[in-house]
Amino acid sequence: EADEELRRLFPDDLTEGREKQALFLEQWLGGEPRYSERYGHPRLRMRHFPFVIDERAAGRWLRHMGEAFRAAGVPEREMQEVFAGLGPLARQMVNAGDDVPREPLADPFLT
Repeated sequence: EADEELRRLFPDDLTEGREKQALFLEQWLGGEPRYSERYGHPRLRMRHFPFVIDERAAGRWLRHMGEAFRAAGVPEREMQEVFAGLGPLARQMVNAGDDVPREPLADPFLT
């Protein structure tokens, strides 16, 4: 919440966004598909496409996720496993720059 650069991308009330992120992470980490049951296929790239996301923003998001995982007491080994997947996922959300196509990717696991 304290990161002004990322905070402006979200509505004033973060309740729904927090719920969606928790459901997505639960599913993405191998839990029940409650996100998809409630909201449909994640289609992350498409859902994030209205926001211009550059490499710096993706890195900031990853840093904040790391801080949140540490605050939740997730052991370092498990964090490394999760972030081995979250890093590429965050980079797939980058949609700023001349070399980035402005249409969603075709891979259903990345869009």
